[in-house]
Amino acid sequence: MAEKSPLSESIKIWQNYALGQKNDTLEYELDIHKKLLNFFQVGDYFYWVFNLSTLGFDFISPGFKRILGYDQEEVSLPFFFNTFHPEDQKWYTNFENEVGKFLHSLPLEKRMSYKVRMDFRVRKKDGSYIRVLYQNIAIQLFENGNIHRSLGLMTDISHIKLNGKPMLSFIGLDGEPSYIDVKPGEILIPIDDPISKREKEILLLIIDGKLNKEIAHILHISKETVDKHRKNMIKKNNCTNSNELIALAIKNGWL
Repeated sequence: MAEKSPLSESIKIWQNYALGQKNDTLEYELDIHKKLLNFFQVGDYFYWVFNLSTLGFDFISPGFKRILGYDQEEVSLPFFFNTFHPEDQKWYTNFENEVGKFLHSLPLEKRMSYKVRMDFRVRKKDGSYIRVLYQNIAIQLFENGNIHRSLGLMTDISHIKLNGKPMLSFIGLDGEPSYIDVKPGEILIPIDDPISKREKEILLLIIDGKLNKEIAHILHISKETVDKHRKNMIKKNNCTNSNELIALAIKNGWL
């Protein structure tokens, strides 16, 4: 079976938020500065208003070009999604699925009382990546409680967190409880671990000071297999030696 596309799965999730309803004539007023006070984080940022009926952006702030380098005329939903790091697109899609389940579990009157917060990597026009804190809140609902428009904000947090797994949280406003580091209850698309189960076993033994020959004996595999796993771990994680790999694994919580 072909792997599901993160973009196509995300679009389905967004469409489910609005349940296919169209209401382009619905008038709304947004006190943008008041809302941003609940979002603001230290760091360079930009924000937008997203319309879930049209799956388009009603507004994007000028900071988008200043931070990422793209012209606003280039922006579409597929274009924006494809600026996410390929490894993080799967995390984002799974998070969005969890967001949908969480928001629809809330009473209608509380759906605008939660801020969604997650982080991942985004590609700039020059090809480099930055880590962003992505925050989103519903700012307009249909009469049945489904989301019509949301306010999103991205803050460059590369100086705080450049590597590591993305994290999802639901931040309660107006006295509601918050839920930090939420694990998706249903994975739509498998997320590949940076190291496999066997590689994790080998790396733990390397940390214990075992030589490849000793590791092979303990795990009942050949020394050549241990050599291969060790080289693969170093190469695929862009490390130059085992010490760098160990430091990266500990820092990112792979073990």
